[in-house]
This record gives sequence, structure tokens and C-alpha cells, in this order.
Amino acid sequence: MENKGKKEFWRVLKFTFFSISAGLIEIVSFALLTEFTPLSYWPCYLTALLLSVLWNFTLNRKFTFQSAANVPVAMLKVLAYYAVFTPVTTIGGNYLAETLGWNEYLVTALNMILNFVTEFLYQRYVVYRNSVDTAVKKQ
Repeated sequence: MENKGKKEFWRVLKFTFFSISAGLIEIVSFALLTEFTPLSYWPCYLTALLLSVLWNFTLNRKFTFQSAANVPVAMLKVLAYYAVFTPVTTIGGNYLAETLGWNEYLVTALNMILNFVTEFLYQRYVVYRNSVDTAVKKQ
């Protein structure tokens, strides 16, 4: 495997592990809110999603994409992604869970898988497209 291919492989692997950690934050916070509050699906999902996004953005910027890109600009780009993703999955998930009676954990898991795939592609090719591996490493 050529060097560029190896780097991309490791980038996907790091993104996967950080996404798993963000997924754990999301599912644990979702479960706590679902089981111990009277809230309906959408506020539980939305709160859990926001917590995982903050965690995932911070780790992936520093360790996965090693980007020196302007943080506020990168955050705005990620915000643009979530401006589309969040309403679609919140409204769609609420419809599936509350109206059609789907299991809320299944709906959340499907949203998490969709988020994993689309967010990697968006961050790699939109947010950090020109700034991957630009962070200066301290020696």
C-alpha cells in the first residue's frame, strides 16, 4: 500500500474509533434521558447528538485530520452539515419512534450509522479538504 493510502487507512480507523467513543456518549446520554426523564424522543435525541458532536469534532480535528484550519471556520462548516442532518434525523426519527412505534434505540442506532458515514465524507472532503495534516507537531 502506498504511503498516501496508508495515511488514509489510518485516518478512517482513527475516525472510526473516535466515532465509537462519540457514539457511546450519545447512546448513554440518550438512554439516561429516555429512561429517567419524561421527555419525548426528539429532545432526548437532540441533546445526546449535540454532546457527541462536540466530542467528535474536537478529537477528529486534532488527531484524525490534524488540521491547522481556522477553528471557527471549521466549526461553521460542521454546523452547516448539522443544520441539514439534525432536522432530518430529529423529525424523521421522531416520526419513526412516536408515530410508527419503532423502537427508539433502533432509530437512534440507524441515525448514528448514517451520521458516521456522511460525517466522515463531509469532514474529509469539505471541512478539512485543503488542511489535512497541516497542524505543526510539537517535538
